[in-house]
Amino acid sequence: MTFPKNFLWGGAVAANQAEGAYLENKRSLSVMDVVPLGNQRCAIKQGFIDYRTVDTESAYYPSRTGIKFYEKYEDDIKLLAELGIKCFRMSISWTRLFPTGIEASPNQEGLDFYRKVFELCQSYHIEPLVTISHFDIPLYLVDNLGGWRNREMIAHYTKYARVLFETYKDLVQYWITFNEVNVILHNSFSGGGLELMGKENISQIRYQAAHNQLLASSEAIRIAHEINPNNKVGCMLAAGDYYPYSCHPQDVMMALDKNRESYFFIDIQCRGKYPNYAKRKFEELGVKLDIHENDAKILSDNTADFVALSYYTSRCISHNKQDETASNLMTSVRNPYIKSSDWGWQIDPLGLRITLNTLYDRYQKPLFIVENGLGAKDALVDGFVQDDYRIDYLSQHIDMVEEAIKDGVEIIGYLVWGVIDLVAASTGEMDKRYGLIYVDANNKGEGSFKRYKKASFEWYKNLISQK
Repeated sequence: MTFPKNFLWGGAVAANQAEGAYLENKRSLSVMDVVPLGNQRCAIKQGFIDYRTVDTESAYYPSRTGIKFYEKYEDDIKLLAELGIKCFRMSISWTRLFPTGIEASPNQEGLDFYRKVFELCQSYHIEPLVTISHFDIPLYLVDNLGGWRNREMIAHYTKYARVLFETYKDLVQYWITFNEVNVILHNSFSGGGLELMGKENISQIRYQAAHNQLLASSEAIRIAHEINPNNKVGCMLAAGDYYPYSCHPQDVMMALDKNRESYFFIDIQCRGKYPNYAKRKFEELGVKLDIHENDAKILSDNTADFVALSYYTSRCISHNKQDETASNLMTSVRNPYIKSSDWGWQIDPLGLRITLNTLYDRYQKPLFIVENGLGAKDALVDGFVQDDYRIDYLSQHIDMVEEAIKDGVEIIGYLVWGVIDLVAASTGEMDKRYGLIYVDANNKGEGSFKRYKKASFEWYKNLISQK
């Protein structure tokens, strides 16, 4: 059997896409609470449209409702236990604990909620994997500090992280500091609380914010290990290699550069220092980072224990731009050799094996696939969804995980993204469904919110039991 006995099969969600209850029990607004459904969504997430200019009377904000996990978590976790998963990735809503981010002490009601969730998971022998910050920055810190461009954010984040490590040290041992940390270069508002309207050198703002996040991540790793030496703290990459569109040397060089753009973040978190190519890159972009005397030591002394990754698609790049497709975060050229999903994301299972081998060769640290899934239009017929297309997608990708393990890659686990239908991060839709469990809600948050098991639920349940 290729998969290790302790391999963590599971599923994943995020607070801003699942919880809802956005003002319950003292919780305050977070960045995704002000990102609406509709044609302004993408530009607001990127930081190019001011969220304050949205007509709030007519706008619908899907993160405020989510799938009502906050009130339905007991039934949802019971379903996950029936599914047989060994690991459940979820995130903490920062503003549920620190409504503005600047409070000296946390909101006890928020702490109690997550304790109940983790205790319930443990009662079903489900290991929680907790993302500390998953596009969930307190809006107060955006409005008053400018988000992660401000170095003061490090202290607010590490205070919050310390509370998590101390409060849940008996319940959680797997942590991720920032969801898809490289996303700050693309969706700068959701990833870093950055507003870029009218700014001249946006690269300066983005990379300074990234530096601050990387320092905060290292500090969190230090604190986690001090509080509980058994804590495993990972960094996370929105993965999927860029392929050169052709063997033209310029295409190959462009692919190298684009991949470095993402690996930059993980290079620092795994190697503990800025990569060799950063100096030239910063000079070309006119970036001059504010780096303090002790920063290099903080980064070098506190590297990640594992590399977490999301994988949905590979990408393709050409020096001769044409037929571009925007999949999730990054624009690329359409690859003629692979098919596409309903939303234009190209489906490349072999690309997952390539990515896993590339990452392990580069870092020699355990990898954890914490997101992989297919967003598709599902039809609920007589309380059931026959989602054979999702089963095909997942099975092909899991086959490639097995091949990577045979290649010698150390992999902790595999988590299906949106194990329950969620608000899609990219579009804000409910119609773009990833789950093995169907949620009866539409794009406007209307519906019974009743849960239904899909065909993929039974398939994954059987797969886990056999592996």
